[in-house]
Amino acid sequence: MDQLAERYRLSKAIAKEAGKLAADFYHNRKKLNIEKKKGDGQDLVTIADKTTEEFIRKQINHYYPQDTIFGEESGLTVGQSKSTWVIDPIDGTSAFIFGLPSWCISIALIDEQQNTQIAVIYDPIHDELFHALRGHGAYLNEDKIFVNQVNSLNEGLLGVGISTRLSPDKIIPFLDNLLHAGGMFVRNGSAALMLAYVAAGKLIGYYEPHLNSWDCLAGLLLIQEAGGVTNNFKSDPNFLLNGNYVLTSSSEIYDTLASFLMK
Repeated sequence: MDQLAERYRLSKAIAKEAGKLAADFYHNRKKLNIEKKKGDGQDLVTIADKTTEEFIRKQINHYYPQDTIFGEESGLTVGQSKSTWVIDPIDGTSAFIFGLPSWCISIALIDEQQNTQIAVIYDPIHDELFHALRGHGAYLNEDKIFVNQVNSLNEGLLGVGISTRLSPDKIIPFLDNLLHAGGMFVRNGSAALMLAYVAAGKLIGYYEPHLNSWDCLAGLLLIQEAGGVTNNFKSDPNFLLNGNYVLTSSSEIYDTLASFLMK
């Protein structure tokens, strides 16, 4: 087995073990000490986030000590290999804290050209493992998945997200255009999970005016491997640290959604 295939196998196993760890915290969440990250907004963090990321890091370091790791909670640890792991230990922390099941573990692996090669998003509450290896399709557990090839915005729900780090003006015009075009949206608090839902055809698309790389790199590859269209998240050369906006859907409605950003 080549190294990429082995990393793919390992990433799925790590995500499921990390999910068990995080789920144990979730079921005992009343005991958690909740902290607020520096700055404004609703960016919350708990010992569950920190412990889950530490577990993932230790597992990767054990098997691939030369790899670079970039995690939401512990930042960038530069290695000597050409591979970089991008980790969100619990995407949807606010939902996690308040007892909503819309959270997940997200792991992506990018290569020297900063192309995502591996994507894993695990929802431990529903035991749904979304995963993809570039060029080999996208899967939900053992079943191959595809985006929903709708022709109209009124044929399904669009996922939408925004952080309180941004002004409401960044999202209101898009929502206004969407609603006037007959579309409807949903927000569950986890961008990674909603992107996985797009890949699996549960949502017809997703838009958020800014996401960090750990929130979306895995989801974007899943969608691409499931036959969907995404914006060029790498249009900012420093996307790994700066993030970017995300727009994705099936090819049939993508141009319509993109036009909403121009109006």
